[in-house]
Amino acid sequence: MRNILTKAVTVAAAAALALAATGCSSERDGQSTDGRTGGGTTAKGFAADSLIGVALPSKTSENWVLAGDLFTDGLKDAGFKSDVQYAGASATVADQQGQISAMLTKGAKVIVIGAADAAQLSTQVKQAKESGAVVVAYDRLITNTKDVDYYVAFDNFKVGQLQGQALLDGMKAKKPKGPWTVELFSGSPDDNNSAVFFNGAMDVLKPLIDKGDIVVGSGQSEVKQTAIQGWKAENAQQRMDSLLTSTYNSGKTLDGVLSPNDTLARAILTSVKGAGKPLPVVTGQDSEVESVKSIVAGEQYSTINKDTRKLVAETIKMIKALQAGKAPEINDSKSYNNGAKIVPAYLLPPVIVTKANAAEAYANDPKLAALTK
Repeated sequence: MRNILTKAVTVAAAAALALAATGCSSERDGQSTDGRTGGGTTAKGFAADSLIGVALPSKTSENWVLAGDLFTDGLKDAGFKSDVQYAGASATVADQQGQISAMLTKGAKVIVIGAADAAQLSTQVKQAKESGAVVVAYDRLITNTKDVDYYVAFDNFKVGQLQGQALLDGMKAKKPKGPWTVELFSGSPDDNNSAVFFNGAMDVLKPLIDKGDIVVGSGQSEVKQTAIQGWKAENAQQRMDSLLTSTYNSGKTLDGVLSPNDTLARAILTSVKGAGKPLPVVTGQDSEVESVKSIVAGEQYSTINKDTRKLVAETIKMIKALQAGKAPEINDSKSYNNGAKIVPAYLLPPVIVTKANAAEAYANDPKLAALTK
């Protein structure tokens, strides 16, 4: 069993998102992948037309918008009533806290939460538990509470590993031998996934950094130095502008940039283009339309395909099991420690996408498949 940086997020990491990628390592011994059930709350069952609450963060990416639409339609098709809410344009945790409380007041039997702030929902999750509702953390783990029942997501540590490997592969394709000079970006400090993505990538990159094969030009290699508040494109572009001015104004070549998602990747590329510099290898995530176009055009190097349709479908499958009084299927009962408990999870496999495999990766997605032809 290989050693990796832990996916378990401690209370300190969730609060500060300041763990360096060199933090404690752990074995993934005992991770269940056999599809067995158990490990969380076993529901007593509830009426087939019950209310299901879905609390999502702001519409900061295409996938969140799509998720809301899919939950609205999918829950209706499954016979449930639904209350699907977004945490406003600013993704404030206060908005989401109020929305969850209102859903519980209306009698919701399951609350699905894509957390606006993973560490600030313990009161609402406790309220849900006391009301008899089941809490499902969707895409982002909710931290510092024993009252979250299940977690449904793509394997986000694997996402980071795929991004790190794609960055390395892309740089090698352009320049077969190092050293390669890179810059590192990570997501918003209030998103629990940000550290998981970053640590996954550094599982691949840090050994090469330690050997000197990869050089972080600015020296900024810790999560707290690389985080982009709110996952906002303008914040990423400003940081990239600053890096280009401070580190790459004397002819130094930037070979690659680790970007945790597509929105930030495009902002980074915009900055580089504006500075008149050669385009580095830039990673991404989410398979956003404009980034798929960029990949096909040979600009952004890679993205990650995390099919939101599959993630929502798996969540609704879990809700249907709970409604029937059955324990929902999980495939990971060891890896996701939220600081208060290990949360039973169902993880889906992410897929790396480059220009070379885009047509194959999106063959079953009519909208994205059309972009690869």
